[in-house]
Amino acid sequence: MKHWKRTADCGSLRKTDVGKEITLNGWAHRQRDFGDLVFIDLRDRTGIVQVVIDAAKVPDLVATANSVKSEFVLSIRGIVQVRREGTDNLALATGEVELAAEVIEILGPCKTLPFQIADEEKMPLVDETLRLKHRYLDLRRPSMYERLAVRHRAIKLIRDFMDREGFLEIETPIFTRSTPEGARDYLVPYRLEPGLFYALPQSPQQYKQLLMVAGCERYFQIARCFRDEAQRADRQPEFTQLDLEMSFVEQEDILSLTERLTIEVVSQLSDKEMLTPFPRFTFDESMRRYGNDKPDIRFGLELVDIGEKLPSTQFPVFQGALDEGGLVKAVRYPGGASLSRKEVDDLGGFCREFGAKGLATIAVTELNPAGIKTPIAKFLTEEQLQDILTVTEAEAGDLICIVADPKPSVVSNVLSRLRLEIGRRLNLRAPNKLYFSWVTDFPLVEWNEDEKRWDAMHHPFTSPYESDLPHFETDPGKIRAQCYDLVCNGTEWASGSIRIHKADVQARVFDLLGISKETQQERFGHILEAFSYGAPPHGGIAPGIDRLLMFLFDEPNIREVMAFPKMGLGFDPLMGAPASVDEAQLKELGLKIVPHKKS
Repeated sequence: MKHWKRTADCGSLRKTDVGKEITLNGWAHRQRDFGDLVFIDLRDRTGIVQVVIDAAKVPDLVATANSVKSEFVLSIRGIVQVRREGTDNLALATGEVELAAEVIEILGPCKTLPFQIADEEKMPLVDETLRLKHRYLDLRRPSMYERLAVRHRAIKLIRDFMDREGFLEIETPIFTRSTPEGARDYLVPYRLEPGLFYALPQSPQQYKQLLMVAGCERYFQIARCFRDEAQRADRQPEFTQLDLEMSFVEQEDILSLTERLTIEVVSQLSDKEMLTPFPRFTFDESMRRYGNDKPDIRFGLELVDIGEKLPSTQFPVFQGALDEGGLVKAVRYPGGASLSRKEVDDLGGFCREFGAKGLATIAVTELNPAGIKTPIAKFLTEEQLQDILTVTEAEAGDLICIVADPKPSVVSNVLSRLRLEIGRRLNLRAPNKLYFSWVTDFPLVEWNEDEKRWDAMHHPFTSPYESDLPHFETDPGKIRAQCYDLVCNGTEWASGSIRIHKADVQARVFDLLGISKETQQERFGHILEAFSYGAPPHGGIAPGIDRLLMFLFDEPNIREVMAFPKMGLGFDPLMGAPASVDEAQLKELGLKIVPHKKS
């Protein structure tokens, strides 16, 4: 056995270990020299413990201890003892004991660090590119290790739950063919026949449906997915999701199972408050009440349609919007009546950033005519003002914010963002809450004005409601999909649907999307043929593992809960990827680089 063989973990030591001779391995978190005493905080994956080198007892160790710098890898043998009176550190689980060193061996020195790992509170000030370039150092921080550990436990809980529910974990291919799922594919050239390409999967969608045709009935996978799309704080080009599919089920079966899974995993890993059962909204209801299909229900302040209270308004902006089939809606800003003129103007600027032509406001200092102040008072009757206060449930001190536009989508987008901004300012988006909700009955398709065609709102394998099939020929925008999203605190966590399992319905959807018969056979012939061999009704859902960790740690950026994430534009500063390859590789693949034309 090697002389530095570990016999205990740093974070495991307690008073019950006093008097034991042990060997610890780890990294020097901090070193402090007080002359006759030298202290080293030793850290491993389990925690931190204080090591003391007493010059009076082990004079030969002092020089070695003083040579230790931050992040040296050490092996230390010694005796566990109680800390001296008054030196306990209750912030550490090991804070009542220390290790009196007898032997110190430096297993691996460390050169000057690009940033100090011990200074957790200063990490937000460190350039993120520098952190990711040295991600192996960044991950040494106890907080980052904890995130990886919780991720591991979350996946284990998911696997255990799925096993109890009778699901089979099945891996599907990473190399597949390009399919339309809303984002660009990552392509892999096929060496044996230049001009052919694999695509990395945006999801295992078709494979899991084929598994249902195969009779597997209950499938799941912790799946890696790849999407070449614009990055945001909650997106990465490669990510991990729980992918599941079930046969002989209806929508309610999938919602019920997913809700039980979510409650079990979150309650095991967190003490955050949840609403159970999860509230449900149809797509139309969510848009009407919150202005988007990802409602943050940690607070109220719902949007209110005031158009019907203004049947003959003299305000041209309101009347013009209503005459063109638009909306006039409002949201209440509690305490906003005290905002200065500049602050109200800034709110207007905020709204214009997202497409509003302006923001009308009504300050309610008191609940009487004399207490109502608004720049548009001359356009509204006293009765109309009172109706607006009533329908918005205004209270003394509130500011009523109103947006009007001929395009309902503009009003919804602007006011939903304004509502979230008000919630942020008033600290209503509490981090101790995980409020999940279901959004169902999405439109099957949405009109693409630029290309003058219908696009699938989710993906082309989503089943329409049978009662809506007549709308295919008359008004496709009215077709509802058996589709559902699970939202948490205003962010989509999971998306799924009941799938099409009949070849004729699938072909009908492809036709609506403008996919020619030839293309249908070329790209989807395998699944259309599979449906002709006895396909069961089936459906599924795919919750995001990375986003779950974001929720659990109140982390706004997905990069902070992944071991090796990409920066913006998909760049990896650690590996220097993407990178060029040599000409021989390109020639073998039959590829030639054509530079982008400079604008």
